[in-house]
Amino acid sequence: MSYDAAPPVAAWYALQVKTTHEKRIAAMLDQKGYDHFLPLYRVRRRWSDRIKEVDQPLFPGYLFCRFAANVRAGILKTAGVTRVVGIGGVPIPIEEQEIRTIQQAVNSGLEVRPHVFLASGQRVRIESGPFKDVEGLIVEVRKRHQLILSISLLQRAISVEIDSAWVTPVSPPSPRHHVRDAAPLGPAVSRF
Repeated sequence: MSYDAAPPVAAWYALQVKTTHEKRIAAMLDQKGYDHFLPLYRVRRRWSDRIKEVDQPLFPGYLFCRFAANVRAGILKTAGVTRVVGIGGVPIPIEEQEIRTIQQAVNSGLEVRPHVFLASGQRVRIESGPFKDVEGLIVEVRKRHQLILSISLLQRAISVEIDSAWVTPVSPPSPRHHVRDAAPLGPAVSRF
């Protein structure tokens, strides 16, 4: 007696694609019949003779595609697709809820912008505000866009709460901190 295997389940995956070609690649995936999602945000660009609003990818160099893992070869043959994001050559699916959250943010009518990924244990430089040019360590990510920064002065540490928009990363997060302390998936979607 033979048992038929269950058909492979389609899941969302991140595709790394050629930067600045995201829209063209999304159109090609659409022509091939693949379910894809390219989150965009609106930005004003200045040309020599005018200012125009254009749509830009929220995650430059990436787009999302839903497919069963056993059909990824067809996707990888699409011009401009570099790889399916994963670990050690094994594609890692993205949770359906993560995609829904990004879709809700993009479709909400609210201003959605890319934002640098920040995590506890990461060394950052403050770019504006009263602590401009000071470096510190992110101790905690709080609420919406608020960081607790530890700044060493005179062999002492102070802790200050600042807006995350004021900082740029200097180094990756320390491995001893947990991912649960990290800011959300890439830029754009906030969960704190």
